[in-house]
Amino acid sequence: MTTEADQALLARVRKLLAKAEAAGVTPAEAQALTAKAAELMAKYGIDRALLAAARPETDQPADRVLDVGNPWARVQAHLLCGLADAMRCQCVMLPRAEPGSRIHMFGFGSDLERVDVLFTSVLLQMWQGLAAAPGPASGRSLRAWRRSWLLGFAAAVVARVRAAEEHAAGQATAPPGADGQRAALVLATREDVIGRRLAHAYPHIRRARITYTGNGYGAGYAEGQRADIGGARLRARPSRALAGGG
Repeated sequence: MTTEADQALLARVRKLLAKAEAAGVTPAEAQALTAKAAELMAKYGIDRALLAAARPETDQPADRVLDVGNPWARVQAHLLCGLADAMRCQCVMLPRAEPGSRIHMFGFGSDLERVDVLFTSVLLQMWQGLAAAPGPASGRSLRAWRRSWLLGFAAAVVARVRAAEEHAAGQATAPPGADGQRAALVLATREDVIGRRLAHAYPHIRRARITYTGNGYGAGYAEGQRADIGGARLRARPSRALAGGG
Protein backbone atom coordinates (compact mmCIF):
# COMPACT_ATOMS: atom_id res chain seq x y z
CA MET A 1 0.00 0.00 0.00
CA THR A 2 1.43 3.36 -1.04
CA THR A 3 0.15 6.89 -0.60
CA GLU A 4 -0.17 9.51 -3.33
CA ALA A 5 2.98 11.14 -1.97
CA ASP A 6 4.82 7.83 -2.24
CA GLN A 7 3.71 7.39 -5.84
CA ALA A 8 4.78 10.94 -6.69
CA LEU A 9 8.20 10.36 -5.18
CA LEU A 10 8.66 7.08 -7.04
CA ALA A 11 7.56 8.77 -10.26
CA ARG A 12 10.23 11.40 -9.69
CA VAL A 13 12.83 8.69 -9.11
CA ARG A 14 11.83 6.93 -12.33
CA LYS A 15 12.18 10.18 -14.27
CA LEU A 16 15.69 10.63 -12.92
CA LEU A 17 16.51 7.06 -13.89
CA ALA A 18 15.11 7.57 -17.38
CA LYS A 19 17.36 10.59 -17.82
CA ALA A 20 20.36 8.57 -16.69
CA GLU A 21 19.54 5.89 -19.27
CA ALA A 22 19.26 8.40 -22.12
CA ALA A 23 21.97 8.85 -24.70
CA GLY A 24 24.14 11.96 -24.51
CA VAL A 25 24.13 12.33 -20.72
CA THR A 26 27.43 13.89 -19.60
CA PRO A 27 29.38 12.57 -16.58
CA ALA A 28 28.56 15.74 -14.64
CA GLU A 29 24.85 15.35 -15.38
CA ALA A 30 24.97 11.68 -14.43
CA GLN A 31 26.61 12.51 -11.10
CA ALA A 32 23.93 15.10 -10.32
CA LEU A 33 21.18 12.62 -11.20
CA THR A 34 22.88 10.02 -9.06
CA ALA A 35 23.05 12.18 -5.97
CA LYS A 36 19.44 13.30 -6.11
CA ALA A 37 17.92 9.98 -7.09
CA ALA A 38 19.86 8.02 -4.45
CA GLU A 39 18.79 10.51 -1.79
CA LEU A 40 15.13 10.20 -2.77
CA MET A 41 15.21 6.41 -2.94
CA ALA A 42 16.84 6.04 0.48
CA LYS A 43 14.49 8.59 2.07
CA TYR A 44 11.50 6.75 0.62
CA GLY A 45 12.69 3.54 2.28
CA ILE A 46 13.00 5.20 5.70
CA ASP A 47 9.62 6.93 5.42
CA ARG A 48 7.85 3.68 4.51
CA ALA A 49 9.53 1.86 7.39
CA LEU A 50 8.43 4.46 9.93
CA LEU A 51 4.91 4.55 8.52
CA ALA A 52 4.66 0.77 8.77
CA ALA A 53 5.69 0.87 12.42
CA ALA A 54 2.54 2.89 13.12
CA ARG A 55 0.37 1.22 10.49
CA PRO A 56 1.63 -2.33 9.85
CA GLU A 57 -0.94 -2.95 7.12
CA THR A 58 0.87 -0.48 4.85
CA ASP A 59 4.05 -2.56 4.48
CA GLN A 60 4.22 -6.27 5.18
CA PRO A 61 7.08 -8.80 4.93
CA ALA A 62 7.04 -10.57 1.58
CA ASP A 63 9.17 -12.68 -0.71
CA ARG A 64 9.46 -13.37 -4.41
CA VAL A 65 11.35 -15.73 -6.68
CA LEU A 66 12.97 -14.23 -9.78
CA ASP A 67 14.52 -15.99 -12.76
CA VAL A 68 17.43 -14.20 -14.42
CA GLY A 69 18.37 -15.34 -17.90
CA ASN A 70 21.59 -15.18 -19.83
CA PRO A 71 23.76 -13.46 -20.86
CA TRP A 72 25.84 -13.18 -17.71
CA ALA A 73 23.07 -14.49 -15.47
CA ARG A 74 25.43 -15.11 -12.56
CA VAL A 75 26.70 -11.52 -12.69
CA GLN A 76 23.16 -10.17 -12.93
CA ALA A 77 22.22 -12.22 -9.88
CA HIS A 78 25.27 -10.88 -8.05
CA LEU A 79 24.17 -7.31 -8.80
CA LEU A 80 20.57 -7.99 -7.75
CA CYS A 81 21.57 -9.62 -4.47
CA GLY A 82 24.03 -6.83 -3.70
CA LEU A 83 21.38 -4.17 -4.23
CA ALA A 84 18.88 -6.17 -2.19
CA ASP A 85 21.29 -6.50 0.72
CA ALA A 86 22.05 -2.76 0.65
CA MET A 87 18.32 -1.98 0.71
CA ARG A 88 17.46 -4.18 3.71
CA CYS A 89 16.42 -7.29 1.79
CA GLN A 90 18.06 -10.72 1.71
CA CYS A 91 18.58 -13.16 -1.16
CA VAL A 92 19.14 -16.86 -1.62
CA MET A 93 20.32 -18.25 -4.95
CA LEU A 94 18.49 -21.45 -5.82
CA PRO A 95 19.47 -24.44 -7.95
CA ARG A 96 18.12 -24.16 -11.49
CA ALA A 97 18.04 -26.82 -14.23
CA GLU A 98 17.73 -24.33 -17.09
CA PRO A 99 20.45 -21.84 -18.06
CA GLY A 100 20.41 -18.73 -15.91
CA SER A 101 19.96 -18.00 -12.21
CA ARG A 102 17.04 -18.19 -9.80
CA ILE A 103 16.92 -15.88 -6.78
CA HIS A 104 14.56 -16.01 -3.81
CA MET A 105 14.39 -12.53 -2.32
CA PHE A 106 12.97 -11.65 1.11
CA GLY A 107 12.07 -8.16 2.33
CA PHE A 108 9.30 -5.79 3.26
CA GLY A 109 7.10 -4.89 0.32
CA SER A 110 8.37 -1.32 -0.06
CA ASP A 111 12.00 -2.45 -0.01
CA LEU A 112 11.37 -5.16 -2.61
CA GLU A 113 9.75 -2.48 -4.75
CA ARG A 114 12.79 -0.23 -4.40
CA VAL A 115 15.13 -3.05 -5.38
CA ASP A 116 13.05 -3.84 -8.45
CA VAL A 117 12.96 -0.23 -9.67
CA LEU A 118 16.68 0.28 -9.17
CA PHE A 119 17.83 -3.07 -10.53
CA THR A 120 15.84 -2.62 -13.74
CA SER A 121 17.46 0.74 -14.46
CA VAL A 122 20.99 -0.12 -13.34
CA LEU A 123 20.95 -3.29 -15.43
CA LEU A 124 20.17 -1.28 -18.56
CA GLN A 125 22.93 1.19 -17.71
CA MET A 126 25.33 -1.72 -17.20
CA TRP A 127 24.64 -3.17 -20.66
CA GLN A 128 24.97 0.27 -22.25
CA GLY A 129 28.26 0.86 -20.48
CA LEU A 130 29.67 -2.53 -21.45
CA ALA A 131 28.72 -2.01 -25.10
CA ALA A 132 30.61 1.30 -25.14
CA ALA A 133 33.65 0.09 -23.19
CA PRO A 134 36.86 -0.62 -25.13
CA GLY A 135 38.34 -4.02 -24.37
CA PRO A 136 40.61 -6.68 -25.87
CA ALA A 137 40.00 -7.38 -29.53
CA SER A 138 38.68 -10.92 -29.26
CA GLY A 139 39.11 -14.41 -27.82
CA ARG A 140 38.91 -15.76 -24.29
CA SER A 141 40.59 -12.66 -22.94
CA LEU A 142 37.67 -10.57 -24.18
CA ARG A 143 35.12 -12.69 -22.33
CA ALA A 144 37.17 -12.58 -19.12
CA TRP A 145 37.61 -8.82 -19.51
CA ARG A 146 33.88 -8.30 -19.97
CA ARG A 147 33.02 -10.41 -16.94
CA SER A 148 35.48 -8.53 -14.75
CA TRP A 149 34.14 -5.22 -16.13
CA LEU A 150 30.58 -6.22 -15.18
CA LEU A 151 31.65 -7.26 -11.69
CA GLY A 152 33.49 -3.98 -11.22
CA PHE A 153 30.40 -2.05 -12.31
CA ALA A 154 28.20 -4.03 -9.92
CA ALA A 155 30.59 -3.51 -7.00
CA ALA A 156 30.67 0.26 -7.52
CA VAL A 157 26.90 0.60 -7.79
CA VAL A 158 26.25 -1.55 -4.72
CA ALA A 159 28.82 0.39 -2.68
CA ARG A 160 27.18 3.69 -3.60
CA VAL A 161 23.67 2.45 -2.86
CA ARG A 162 24.83 1.10 0.48
CA ALA A 163 26.43 4.45 1.36
CA ALA A 164 23.21 6.33 0.48
CA GLU A 165 21.12 3.93 2.55
CA GLU A 166 23.44 4.18 5.54
CA HIS A 167 23.42 7.98 5.32
CA ALA A 168 19.61 8.09 5.31
CA ALA A 169 19.42 5.65 8.21
CA GLY A 170 22.01 7.68 10.11
CA GLN A 171 19.99 10.85 9.69
CA ALA A 172 16.82 9.11 10.86
CA THR A 173 18.44 7.66 13.98
CA ALA A 174 20.67 10.63 14.85
CA PRO A 175 18.17 12.93 16.64
CA PRO A 176 18.58 12.60 20.40
CA GLY A 177 15.68 11.32 22.40
CA ALA A 178 12.66 9.26 21.48
CA ASP A 179 12.56 9.93 17.73
CA GLY A 180 16.07 8.67 17.02
CA GLN A 181 15.68 5.66 19.30
CA ARG A 182 12.36 4.78 17.71
CA ALA A 183 13.78 4.91 14.19
CA ALA A 184 16.74 2.75 15.19
CA LEU A 185 14.42 0.19 16.77
CA VAL A 186 12.15 0.13 13.72
CA LEU A 187 15.02 -0.53 11.31
CA ALA A 188 16.60 -3.17 13.57
CA THR A 189 13.26 -4.92 14.00
CA ARG A 190 12.62 -5.04 10.26
CA GLU A 191 16.06 -6.50 9.65
CA ASP A 192 15.44 -9.15 12.30
CA VAL A 193 12.04 -10.05 10.84
CA ILE A 194 13.48 -10.62 7.38
CA GLY A 195 16.44 -12.56 8.73
CA ARG A 196 14.14 -14.91 10.64
CA ARG A 197 11.88 -15.45 7.61
CA LEU A 198 14.85 -16.40 5.47
CA ALA A 199 16.26 -18.70 8.15
CA HIS A 200 12.90 -20.42 8.49
CA ALA A 201 12.65 -20.99 4.73
CA TYR A 202 16.29 -22.06 4.33
CA PRO A 203 17.78 -23.37 7.58
CA HIS A 204 20.86 -24.72 5.77
CA ILE A 205 22.58 -22.18 3.53
CA ARG A 206 26.18 -21.46 2.68
CA ARG A 207 27.91 -18.36 1.40
CA ALA A 208 30.12 -18.19 -1.66
CA ARG A 209 32.27 -15.55 -3.29
CA ILE A 210 32.20 -14.69 -6.97
CA THR A 211 35.62 -14.33 -8.59
CA TYR A 212 37.03 -13.01 -11.86
CA THR A 213 40.18 -13.33 -13.97
CA GLY A 214 39.97 -10.46 -16.48
CA ASN A 215 41.49 -7.01 -16.02
CA GLY A 216 38.41 -4.91 -16.81
CA TYR A 217 37.32 -4.59 -13.18
CA GLY A 218 38.74 -1.10 -12.71
CA ALA A 219 37.09 0.25 -15.85
CA GLY A 220 33.78 -1.30 -14.85
CA TYR A 221 34.06 0.09 -11.32
CA ALA A 222 34.67 3.58 -12.72
CA GLU A 223 31.61 3.29 -14.93
CA GLY A 224 29.55 2.04 -11.99
CA GLN A 225 30.52 5.15 -10.05
CA ARG A 226 28.90 7.22 -12.79
CA ALA A 227 25.68 5.20 -13.00
CA ASP A 228 22.45 6.69 -11.73
CA ILE A 229 21.29 4.78 -8.66
CA GLY A 230 17.95 6.41 -7.98
CA GLY A 231 15.54 3.76 -8.50
CA ALA A 232 5.68 -13.56 -7.03
CA ARG A 233 6.78 -16.03 -9.36
CA LEU A 234 7.11 -19.79 -8.81
CA ARG A 235 8.27 -20.61 -5.31
CA ALA A 236 11.02 -23.20 -4.90
CA ARG A 237 12.40 -24.63 -1.70
CA PRO A 238 15.32 -27.05 -2.01
CA SER A 239 17.08 -28.45 1.02
CA ARG A 240 20.27 -26.51 0.37
CA ALA A 241 20.83 -23.18 -1.37
CA LEU A 242 23.46 -20.58 -1.90
CA ALA A 243 23.15 -17.26 -0.07
CA GLY A 244 23.80 -14.25 -2.30
CA GLY A 245 24.88 -10.77 -1.34
CA GLY A 246 27.10 -7.84 -2.10
